Amino acid sequence: MRRLGDLETEIMHRLWQWNRPTTVREVVDDINLRRPVAYTTVTTVISILFHKGYVVRTREGRIWVYSPAASREAYAAALMEDGLEASEDRPAALVKFVENMSDDEVAALSEALRTVRRRPGK
Repeated sequence: MRRLGDLETEIMHRLWQWNRPTTVREVVDDINLRRPVAYTTVTTVISILFHKGYVVRTREGRIWVYSPAASREAYAAALMEDGLEASEDRPAALVKFVENMSDDEVAALSEALRTVRRRPGK
């Protein structure tokens, strides 16, 4: 999975934050509060996100509404997995990753490992 571009990230941030089906117009209007962006540009980028599988769309009357295909956390996890796949030594890459974590992040990782180990089948 490749990292999202700047406008793709801006769009996905809104879809994840709003957590409801959203129109292109709503996204454009919100971005335009901070900087100018053309409706057609956002339409093109959302269409690209749809074809890449990052968003799903449904019709509401005559318009499309868009929602994230997966959570922000699932996206972040996929990026981390891709980063690990880039290494020839996954354990060493994991050690480097953990070395860069804050104490709170290490504690959260430890809790996540305990949670996963308690699941049936693990």
